[in-house]
Amino acid sequence: MASFTNQDLRKAGLKVTLPRIKILELLESAKMHHMSAEEIYKALIEQGEDVGLATVYRVLTQFEQAGIVERHNFENNLSVFEITQEGHHDHLVCDVCGKIVEFHNEVIEEEQLKVAAEHGFKLSGHSLVLYGICDDQECKDSIR
Repeated sequence: MASFTNQDLRKAGLKVTLPRIKILELLESAKMHHMSAEEIYKALIEQGEDVGLATVYRVLTQFEQAGIVERHNFENNLSVFEITQEGHHDHLVCDVCGKIVEFHNEVIEEEQLKVAAEHGFKLSGHSLVLYGICDDQECKDSIR
């Protein structure tokens, strides 16, 4: 995962402000790598930061436009943000708890290229999201 500095913010045309630094730190240290704007807002409040939800959304949009973060829009109106990574990866999303798992599978990547070529396409990118129920006991219990 990339690590961004104050200099990177300046290069992106963004002033180095406390909310931007705090949001960047949260995203870089996130255990699951993906956080919604609301989760970021709650974490900042828990840290005693005086920041509004609108500011969080504004900063995330600025980061997205600057290529610092990527926004993923999953089913059930779930939007999460992660630090932009160098390599490509796909996602598994739990329908029950919203858990997101990143994965990379070379066979899947090769098959997508073959399918595109068979139909006369040269891929410029793709997004693969697999939905299901994770193996957390609480999620397993909810489908019984």
